[in-house]
Amino acid sequence: MSVFVYNRFVALLALFALAAAVVLTVPPVRRRLAAAGFADVAPWLAWLVAAVATAGSLTYSEVYGFEPCRLCWYQRIAMYPLVVVLAVGAIRRDPGLRSYVLPLSVAGGTISVYHYLIQTFPVADAGACSAGVPCTAKYVNEFGFVSIPFMAFAGFLFISVALIAFRRTSRGTS
Repeated sequence: MSVFVYNRFVALLALFALAAAVVLTVPPVRRRLAAAGFADVAPWLAWLVAAVATAGSLTYSEVYGFEPCRLCWYQRIAMYPLVVVLAVGAIRRDPGLRSYVLPLSVAGGTISVYHYLIQTFPVADAGACSAGVPCTAKYVNEFGFVSIPFMAFAGFLFISVALIAFRRTSRGTS
């Protein structure tokens, strides 16, 4: 698969994850999902997003040769463990799953937002990255705004929102 086709595919996945995260915040939707047993699938959906994000970032670096910058590494540090943690939590049906997933997800999402901002506005870079692999470089720019940090943010946001919805549905509230 060419890098252009791959970029479009993962950009569409990120936009879908972002849209799904927004939809999960709508109270009537959240109530319907709670009634349909969303609490049982939310950790698995979060795991799927973490697994796809991990595979996607590895594909960019190992298949297409995109060298990650320092902020990309920090986002990876937040995302990669989520694959294992979410799988274990989902298998165990751990109602406390959010307490150890949300800190990683929120931290990773925050780094993603900062990374996206310095890609969009390079003057905002506070010197977090080296000159060898600048954080302001855009390897991907689908639809004029979807870059790798944008995709990472969409993944972190979906994981966070799904687990917050899981918390609410596991307690029986909407």
